[in-house]
Amino acid sequence: MTYSTGEIWTIIALLGIGTYAIRLSFLALLGGRELPAMVLRLLRYTPVALIPGLVAPLVVWPAATGGAPDPARLAAAAAALGVGYFSRNVLAAIASGALVLFLGLWLDG
Repeated sequence: MTYSTGEIWTIIALLGIGTYAIRLSFLALLGGRELPAMVLRLLRYTPVALIPGLVAPLVVWPAATGGAPDPARLAAAAAALGVGYFSRNVLAAIASGALVLFLGLWLDG
């Protein structure tokens, strides 16, 4: 199916309006009310669940290798996971993962 430029921009605009409406409705319904303690406790786990969900496909099925697992990316993910687990420092985990990835890609050629 082929879309014209105008149709693509209309789809993008409608999706943006829909996303905004969903978020606004949630905020408007809650307004200035206190969230229940259970909801606040569960919201703490959102980044912990979201970030691996975004990163895992890039590690396991990287587009750079045509979807085949790559030892450099797997090592970088393991290094970032290990440093993050033991140091509890997000920036140190990101830096260690980036360093191992760059070294692994450089050594791989």
